[in-house]
Amino acid sequence: MFFIDTIEVSGLGNRSYLAGGKRAAVAVDPPRDVDRVIAAAARRGVRITQVVETHVHNDYVSGGPELARLTGAAYLVPAGAHVSFARIPVRDGDRTEIDAAAGLSLRALATPGHTPHHTSYALEENGAAVAVFTGGSLLIGTVGRPDLVEPRLTEHLARAQHASAHRLAAELPDDTAVLPTHGFGSFCSSSQAEGGVSDTTIGKERASNEALTRDVDDFVADLLAGLDDVPAYYTHMGPANAAGPAPLDLTPPAVADAEEIAARLAAGEWVVDLRNRVAFATGHVPGSFNFEAEGQLATYLAWLIPWGKPVTLLAESPDQLAAAQRELVRVGIDRPAAAATGEPGGWVREGGAPASFPRVTFADLARRHPAKGLVVLDVRRASERAGGHIEGSVHIPVHALHRRLGEVPVGEVWVHCAGGMRAAIAASLLDAAGRDVVAVDDSFDAAGKAGLAVRHP
Repeated sequence: MFFIDTIEVSGLGNRSYLAGGKRAAVAVDPPRDVDRVIAAAARRGVRITQVVETHVHNDYVSGGPELARLTGAAYLVPAGAHVSFARIPVRDGDRTEIDAAAGLSLRALATPGHTPHHTSYALEENGAAVAVFTGGSLLIGTVGRPDLVEPRLTEHLARAQHASAHRLAAELPDDTAVLPTHGFGSFCSSSQAEGGVSDTTIGKERASNEALTRDVDDFVADLLAGLDDVPAYYTHMGPANAAGPAPLDLTPPAVADAEEIAARLAAGEWVVDLRNRVAFATGHVPGSFNFEAEGQLATYLAWLIPWGKPVTLLAESPDQLAAAQRELVRVGIDRPAAAATGEPGGWVREGGAPASFPRVTFADLARRHPAKGLVVLDVRRASERAGGHIEGSVHIPVHALHRRLGEVPVGEVWVHCAGGMRAAIAASLLDAAGRDVVAVDDSFDAAGKAGLAVRHP
């Protein structure tokens, strides 16, 4: 008998896995906060004897080295990965025993494409494959991005992705569970699974995955045409993982009072309010930015903040602060400069007052647009805007807005995205820059229904 536990890293759209038998287990692509993996092993009553990486990750800091150090597990990394720490190099066809009593072992399968050295691992029970950990190779309905390593390699790696998917489909039984690391919202995925599908098999992918149903030339052409912007912080993740990440520190940050918050803002540091966008719009520290703790905090904060810039976190509770701190270490934002909990009344120094801005719907916008002095700002990604946009709107993706604030036309800025979260981030950036801003907190699907002219390609 064997088990496979999924460890969700929902903020980044990733998954890690713990798989084993009665006594021993292997951890696959562990997140940096390894206490979650250790707790999962403790619940199963097993010892982690191996930690394996499918590739050197580009979208998060790995917990692999630390988990191996803490547990004494063997640390397996693809042989082709250029890393500067001790590990056991894994080559195509290598087998690793996980739990002899349960007949469990891993078989390495070279699956280049997401990276040149990418390796998948088939979990075998008494020699028969029951699951395959595919990392950033074969995902649910798609494959991992081939453009994160080196631009000149992108087409070559895209073709390798196609070949790797076919290798997995050819060598593994149809009922083999496919267990990818990416594809649940991660920007490492070339696209996202449709309809909220969260599990799949080789047989299901054979029937539906475009890498397995289309010829290589058509597949590669569409894959390359559909690639979207890469989060800016990705450039720091690969080197950090190749060097071997430092142990994380989740102790509470120093407490900042209102005077210190004001001083940090005056020094040009980032003060980030983690509360939900409704609370932020109602009242916030002037000059602070809103990145909701319940949204894709790590992805968007790490994408926008100048790398290494000190950040002070403002949270409604110690629990919210601790959860945010845990999420941020996964992308290398290790230690907040300071933090405060409570409400904006306690964060604004004496004599000041919280700032605010309106929240509206697309129906409210329809009653005003078009109008002189009103700017509609669309902060969705280019691929989303290509599916339809409000006539007369200005387009600057949220991840580029902090560098392009000067391009926003003069006037009252009504900012929207697809659902409200990114519009709230953008509204906070504009508000901090002194612009008159209105946040459209609504689904873009409502724009046309509200009577706005939506132009489609």
